[in-house]
Amino acid sequence: MYDLGLTVMLLRRLRIGPTNFLGLQHCQRCFSARLSESVTNEDGTDQSNTPANANSERLIKVAIIGMPNAGKSTLINRLIDQRVCPVSAKVHTTRKASKAIHSKHNSQAILFDTPGLVGSREIKKHQLDAQFVSACRHAIQHSSMIGVVHDVSNSWTRHALNPVLLRVLEEYVHIPSFLILNKIDTLKSKRILLDIVKNVTCNQLESISNYGPVGRRRAYKAKQAVQENPTNSEQEGKELAEPDKKPVEGWPHFTEIFMVSAMTGDGLREVMSFVHANSQQHPWEHLPTEHTDQSPEQLIVQSVRARLLDFMPQEIPYQLQTELEYYEVVGGRVLTSAVVTCPNDRIARLVCGESNGKLRQINEQVTSDLIECFGMPVLLTITTRVRSREAKS
Repeated sequence: MYDLGLTVMLLRRLRIGPTNFLGLQHCQRCFSARLSESVTNEDGTDQSNTPANANSERLIKVAIIGMPNAGKSTLINRLIDQRVCPVSAKVHTTRKASKAIHSKHNSQAILFDTPGLVGSREIKKHQLDAQFVSACRHAIQHSSMIGVVHDVSNSWTRHALNPVLLRVLEEYVHIPSFLILNKIDTLKSKRILLDIVKNVTCNQLESISNYGPVGRRRAYKAKQAVQENPTNSEQEGKELAEPDKKPVEGWPHFTEIFMVSAMTGDGLREVMSFVHANSQQHPWEHLPTEHTDQSPEQLIVQSVRARLLDFMPQEIPYQLQTELEYYEVVGGRVLTSAVVTCPNDRIARLVCGESNGKLRQINEQVTSDLIECFGMPVLLTITTRVRSREAKS
C-alpha cells in the first residue's frame, strides 16, 4: 500500500507535460533572456539581474557530475537557457571542466560542467590525459554542492550507480549531494522510476525531503540513531552478516531527487529553484551578463569538435584536432575560421565528403550553434589539412 502511495507521489512530482518544440520556442526564450539582460535604468545599471547592493549578493557553486553520455552538458545548457557547453551524441565531448553561470535577482549559481567519470579501462581506450581525469574532483573541491546526473534511458545501467561514481561520492561525503534522473521522456511507463529511485538511494527514500510521509521520516531518523549507536549484541550480529552483503548499488545520502528531461525541459525549473534556494551570502564572482568562463575562441573550437563527433563515424572524430585560425567581431558580426587537422589523406576525404558536401553540412550546423551561442550573425569557414601538410579546403 505504501509503494502505491509513493508511486502516486512520484508521478505528481514529475508534472509530465506535452513535449516542447525545440526550434522557434527555444530561440524565443534565448532572445527573451538576452533582452531582459539588456534592460537598464536611467543610470545605465541592469534592472533584471543585478542585486540592489553588494551586501545582498548570494552565491552557490555546484559540480554537475555523472557517467559519460548522461546528458550533463545538455542539462546545463537548458538550466541556464544558454548554449555554453559543447553537446554531441558521442562520449567524451566535454574534455575539461568549465563554468556555466546563472544570475537571478540577488543570487548567482555557478554550475561546473565536468567530463564523464571513467575507469582505468576507458582512460587507456580513449587515451585520456591527466587533466581529463582530475577535472571532476577539481570542480567538486571548489563547490558547495554536488549534482549527480543519472541516465534512466539505459535499461542496463539505470537501476544502479556506477562504482566509479560511488567512489567519488564516498570521497566527498562531507559535501551535500542531490540526484537528477535525466531522460525521463524516454520511459514508456513512469512507474519504473519508483524502482530506479529505490535502488539508487539504497531504499532510503523516506529520508529525502518531500518524499516520505512525515511520520515515516521521523521513524526513519529514529532508526538511523539506533544504527549509529548499536548495542554490543547488535554490533556482533552485524559483523557476522557483513560477508553476505550485496554490492552497494546506490547512495543513501542524497538530500533531494529531481526527475527531468533535458531535451523537453520538463522539471528543470524545480532544479534551478532548489540550487538558488541553497545559495549563501557571498559576493558574486561574475557579472550578471556573463554566462561562462570560456572565451569566444574556446567556444568556437569546442562547437566544431562537437559537430565532428556527430557527423563522423566510430573513432574517426577522436583522431581529429581542431584549431582556431581567425576570430574577429566586425560590425556586430562574428568572422571566424577553424582548421581541422587529419592524420592522413583518407580521413581528410571522409571529413570533406563528396564534393565537400559533408564539410558544408558540418559548417552550417556549427554556424547555427554559434549564432545561438553569441546571439549575433556568424560567418564561419572550416578547412581541413593533413598533418604536416598545407591546408586544403
